[in-house]
Amino acid sequence: MRSQFVAWFAVLLFGLSGQAFSAVSVSEAERLKQDLTPIGAERGANASGTIPEWTGGLSEPPANWREGQIEVDPFPEDKALFVITADNMHLYKDKLSEGSRRMLSQYGPDYFIPVYKTRRTAAFPEYVYDKSYDNALSAEVLDNGNGVRDTIMTSPFPIPKSGLEVMWNHILRYRGKEVSFRSASATPQVDGSYNPVVNHYDYYLAYSKKNAELADIDNKIFYLKTDTISPSTLAGTITLVHETLDQIRSPRLAWRYDAGSRRLRRSPNLAYETDLPNSSSLRSVDQKDMYNGAPNQYDWELKGKRELFVPYNAYKLHDESVRPDDVIRAGHINQKLARYELHRVWVVEATRRTGIKHIYDRRVFYVDEDSWQILISEEYNDAGDLWRVSEAHNISYYQEPVFWTTMEMTYDIKAKRYYIDGLDNNYPAYDFNPGFRGNEFTASSARRAARR
Repeated sequence: MRSQFVAWFAVLLFGLSGQAFSAVSVSEAERLKQDLTPIGAERGANASGTIPEWTGGLSEPPANWREGQIEVDPFPEDKALFVITADNMHLYKDKLSEGSRRMLSQYGPDYFIPVYKTRRTAAFPEYVYDKSYDNALSAEVLDNGNGVRDTIMTSPFPIPKSGLEVMWNHILRYRGKEVSFRSASATPQVDGSYNPVVNHYDYYLAYSKKNAELADIDNKIFYLKTDTISPSTLAGTITLVHETLDQIRSPRLAWRYDAGSRRLRRSPNLAYETDLPNSSSLRSVDQKDMYNGAPNQYDWELKGKRELFVPYNAYKLHDESVRPDDVIRAGHINQKLARYELHRVWVVEATRRTGIKHIYDRRVFYVDEDSWQILISEEYNDAGDLWRVSEAHNISYYQEPVFWTTMEMTYDIKAKRYYIDGLDNNYPAYDFNPGFRGNEFTASSARRAARR
């Protein structure tokens, strides 16, 4: 059945009037079983061997991990191969993003990039690989870049031809079918002091449900309910979001329950440049998950691939023994706990369209070839100056084979402060099988939960 849906957050004009981008041919799709991985990365090693061949990723958990535990480090013996600092970064300039170079320059010896052996751990269930192949044959961007059709479960374009298609791959990448977890966010002051905000998150990812059909998911990508646990001034706040595929047919729906007013209200103020709640104006709403914005606000250009040192396999940051005080430092996180590796990334540049209002004039995204996860992004102001640098520190989860962020942070170059999300070490492991039925994510259900 051929079903059609329009772009996740709105119309995205790619500049090819009247032309639809077609799916790839069967012979090209067969590359996903040959020289490309099932989701479209280069299967082979790079010329120097510093990026190894993909051999299936971390598809099985380490022997010392048990169901219900926090993910353990599968590479506990790994040591940093070398450390990049402000003094030696000129030796690695071609392997560093502009944002990484700026962070090294700004913070001097207190900020460094420890580089480890590259481990291509990204892995997904076999049925996701099957859908990736199907999507390659059927998925299309509509006329004028106005949307996508004939895709389900995972990234639509494993063999992308445009920046638009790469961003779609990030937006619709597989993150499991449902997940429940608790974590904290913080906005440290210049001196490093902070007050965490703890939220409980429940996701029901309708688009990625096994055997789902577009006709069955009611135009939804996912449902999200967050419940604020602390501090006491915010405790009891509930946010409910229905993220829609076709924003023209049905825009994003959001409700917010404020414990003070004891009322559940529709939240129309989720504009993409709006400050992310509890971020101290250090991050916009559309930077959550590294990018979730309205693609019609930008023109997109695929700049090709690069080999870059990027955050990867962040098991030290995720370790159950780590506490927020171990992670948070003045100006930036504790880089001793970070891990960077050399990986191939797609580079996509977004330029704000004429007449569009957004705080960022230009943005650059570095997207992992093995997972379609954005790993680094750079945000520029109207004057063309680099304003903010965002990083996603990722791991492969074990209960469900998923490569996803464990921590995200946005560094404000001007303010010398940052926002960090994903401080989950104090809490139980992510549950990728909580058994949601879907009716827990209605407005009436959220209202009943709030009154309890």
